[in-house]
Amino acid sequence: MATYDLTVNGTTHSVEAEPEMPLLWALRDMLGLVGTKFGCGISLCGACTVHLNGAPVRSCSTSIALAAGKSVTTIEGLAQGNDLHPLQQSWMDLDVPQCGYCQSGQIMSAAALLKQHPDPTDAQIDAAMAGNYCRCGTYNRIRSAIHAAAGVMVAQNTPQGPQIGSPVAGTQAQV
Repeated sequence: MATYDLTVNGTTHSVEAEPEMPLLWALRDMLGLVGTKFGCGISLCGACTVHLNGAPVRSCSTSIALAAGKSVTTIEGLAQGNDLHPLQQSWMDLDVPQCGYCQSGQIMSAAALLKQHPDPTDAQIDAAMAGNYCRCGTYNRIRSAIHAAAGVMVAQNTPQGPQIGSPVAGTQAQV
């Protein structure tokens, strides 16, 4: 086993693990950040999506060794204290989740999209979200929530919303 330094949501943690351990297990089992979900285990469903240096990755197939020394943002890192990220708020406002299992991965992929395209078209949303599957079929609500969050972020003149990856003191927002 080796020791790896992981910077997750702005806080650095030392984790002892085998180098091939999936980042997902380090986040959930070692750091207690359970907002990131296990879905398929082979990078197909998107439930485990987190940001690695700002880019969306599947944490089920990203090794802890690969993530070491990089910035990891989970669903818990999108909120700023008690202030939800505009995506999290729009998800709640539009009642997007049905079962909710895939939604943290959906939101993380949407956050990466809005960072790249502050006012995305339907085609850009569809392309960015193509690797995130929702068995409940809430895709229309997901698209509507992304548009709503984009509108809020553009109106606030903050194309990326709150600073993603900042330390989150005492909050476990997982919407």
